[in-house]
Amino acid sequence: MKNTILIALFLITSISFAQSVKLEGLITDSKTVGLEMANVMAVNKATKGMDSYAITNDKGKFVLNLKPNTAYSLKISYLGMQNKELDITTTSENSIKSIVLEEGGIELDGVEIVREMPVSIKGDTIVYNADSFKSGTERKLEDLLKKLPGVEVNADGEVEVEGKRVTKLMVEGKDFFDGDTKLGVKNIPADAIDKIQVLRNYSEIGALKGVENNQDNIAMNIKLKSGKKNFWFGDMTAGIGVAHEESRYLINPKLFYYNPKYSINLITNFNNIGELPLTVQDYFKFTGGFRGMMQKGGSSFNVSSNDLGISLLRNNRAKEIETKFGATNFSYNVNKAWTLSGFGILSSSETDLETKSQTNILQPNSSEILSTENRQETANQKSNLGLFKLSSSYKPTTKFQFDYDVLAKLSKQDENNSLLRESIVNNNNATTENINTLKKQDPISVNQNLSLYYTQSDKNIFAFEMQHLYQEEDPFYNANLQSQPFNLADYISGQNRNNINQSRFVKTNKIDAKLDYYYMVTPKSNINVTLGNTYSHQNFNSSIFQILDNETVNNLDDVANTNDVNYNFNDTFLGLHYKILSGKFTFTPGVSLHSYNMTNEQLGTNNSQNFFRALPDFLAIYQIKKSETLTYNFSYTNNFSDINQLAEGFIFSNYNSLTKGNRLLENATAQVHSLRYFKYNMFNFENITAFVNYSKRVDAIKTRAIFNGVNQTSSPFNSDFADETLSGNGSYGRSFLKNYKASLGVSLNWSKFNNIQNNVLSTNESFTQNYTLKASTNYKNMPNLELGYNIVTNDYNNATFYTEKPFARLDYFFLNSFSFVTEYEFYHYYNNTKTVNNEYDFLSASLIYQKKGSKLEYKVSGTNLLNTTSLNDDNFSQFATRTSQYTVQPRYVIFSLKYNL
Repeated sequence: MKNTILIALFLITSISFAQSVKLEGLITDSKTVGLEMANVMAVNKATKGMDSYAITNDKGKFVLNLKPNTAYSLKISYLGMQNKELDITTTSENSIKSIVLEEGGIELDGVEIVREMPVSIKGDTIVYNADSFKSGTERKLEDLLKKLPGVEVNADGEVEVEGKRVTKLMVEGKDFFDGDTKLGVKNIPADAIDKIQVLRNYSEIGALKGVENNQDNIAMNIKLKSGKKNFWFGDMTAGIGVAHEESRYLINPKLFYYNPKYSINLITNFNNIGELPLTVQDYFKFTGGFRGMMQKGGSSFNVSSNDLGISLLRNNRAKEIETKFGATNFSYNVNKAWTLSGFGILSSSETDLETKSQTNILQPNSSEILSTENRQETANQKSNLGLFKLSSSYKPTTKFQFDYDVLAKLSKQDENNSLLRESIVNNNNATTENINTLKKQDPISVNQNLSLYYTQSDKNIFAFEMQHLYQEEDPFYNANLQSQPFNLADYISGQNRNNINQSRFVKTNKIDAKLDYYYMVTPKSNINVTLGNTYSHQNFNSSIFQILDNETVNNLDDVANTNDVNYNFNDTFLGLHYKILSGKFTFTPGVSLHSYNMTNEQLGTNNSQNFFRALPDFLAIYQIKKSETLTYNFSYTNNFSDINQLAEGFIFSNYNSLTKGNRLLENATAQVHSLRYFKYNMFNFENITAFVNYSKRVDAIKTRAIFNGVNQTSSPFNSDFADETLSGNGSYGRSFLKNYKASLGVSLNWSKFNNIQNNVLSTNESFTQNYTLKASTNYKNMPNLELGYNIVTNDYNNATFYTEKPFARLDYFFLNSFSFVTEYEFYHYYNNTKTVNNEYDFLSASLIYQKKGSKLEYKVSGTNLLNTTSLNDDNFSQFATRTSQYTVQPRYVIFSLKYNL
């Protein structure tokens, strides 16, 4: 099969070569200087269609693959130059042509040509003409983005352009669910898209665009076809399962409306076939577009999530998933100066999980096994998630901007878990036990942001930003097991079942504020003075109680089992940065001076820490060419823990794991060096990225753990030994012969950690390697094929796990009405000792019929067509290795009908 595919690709490539001739050329100005990123397009005079296009390289060179003995109109455009049009006729031989452009571009003609070019460049903006890349099988924005040169979309809906993540998605210049691209790429209809604009060096604040470093900021704006503006558009889909014992359904309406005054987006999804518009992981990482405003200060004080470790899904695969989802997004221009926008998202899901796993606790500084735990568990999860945001932006003049945002996150999660545990300690006889656990948590958070920007003159710019976080968390944990898990004070033994419960309540108020002043020394240099402050107040309460066999409650009131902690953290700092552009170099050295004050109150006493620290940082950018850069970044940071690691009373993190904090913890310091290389060549759409990062953490907050082979107790401490991490990734991709695209990606990560296990210093190293190779075609009238291979290697203390994944995707639009798409993934999962060796695969396919011009679409789709029953996974902690196998949903065949508005 593989050989057949390779031969087919070779024959297609050979035909493409045989049926074309090359026109090479040079585009220059009147002084014979080559013009980089000029647009060149060849229009076939007979068919009026565009046969080829190119964008010149840094020397002004271009290459077009044209049909022999054909008359063409050659159109050339370049920003700031007059457009040019030449008539040429090819022969059966390759040819060379030099073209000179005159100064004084005509904007109207430029717009006309840009509309026809598949890819064009205007300053920092790349414009993709959507129709040039459509083959007919595209249904959503995601399908189209995957075909664009230089653009990648991963399984989580995150978009990368030129190796950089897109952080903002807009439609017609209006925000589409701030801070998240997944909802856009999974739902915006492909047939509504006219242009895709990639905005490089993007800054939401116009006043700061020239004074701050925005080289890694990428935004994407979707331009709609003219027929989709001022009208409702979208689709409504309904589907049912075919030949299933249990009923399967899908209901998925989506509506969109855009005009210059306002926009509305409505997305809903109800199904029990495993489609997850918003996962729990998406919810917790959803920022709503809030910026990390204190990153430049050098301090890191992050409020950690006080969650219970509720099991998360891998993508959309579990034994059973039922989802109800609804989201709306709006934008309204009150007047020319004032814009209101926001969104609301509600998601409810019920999930059944079934997992088998083996956890090996390792001896300190050894790959030998101290104990083994085999588990068979089933879990039922119920998650209700809510996200709400309101934004206001007021820009009366180009010199003043006032923004306000508020983001609320609400959730309610329950998990009932039943497991059978088998424990083997030091190769002794196994002991088994039935355990039931219950987890509940209803956290809420409200995040507000206020920003003011004022340009007093060409030399003086002021920026004030303030952010407030209010958060409440109230996790509840219950474990019902046969054995007494720990020797807790006030615990009553001799019960048939040991029913342990713990309730917690954590409240956080955190305010960040900073005032920036920028003074433009010259047009290419500025001084930035920052005055900032971070203040946080947290309260932590917890209690443990036991339910006896006679249903009475035994409160474990000993101080070792309870927490009543107040923690105040304050960081006042003064920062100074100087940015200068010198030729191809940009340098931004800086330093921030900090005064820290921390006080935690618990057990009837206070513990305070006060100290000063100077934290340097440095950024250097070498702009080798317009689309080739080398960036070095150095930072020295202070990292602080929040109240969760300071509370000294016991906390249940699991039925066999008990933790306690350390009120005497000090901050950790980290040195981080990063080097990034980036090159993008529009001449052949060659994309090269490389990134290396090294971090050394001193006084890191680490774990002191005691294992008895079955249970673990642990507490944090400041390590005298540095942790180190060295990571790197690189990718090479390019398009060739107009219809082909290939890429190679490599990601490596080495880490060294130091902990104390059973009173012995334990040093562990891990090394992860990830390699991906793929190639694809993009034809309009032929089947399109993507082939790829991925291998991931996890090496941890001489235990090595491998996952090999070859994959393929075929899509074909035929007979002007039918679309066929199929995807296949094969997994080979094994370890170095061959004690684990599993193979499984997934096949999905869909056949769609939609008559040209019809609003109705008929679809038959199948997921997991090979009826794979389970997946494998592995993960590593600094004390153990774990392999697991979990059940996934069976084969589904769904018939659906979609009506396009």
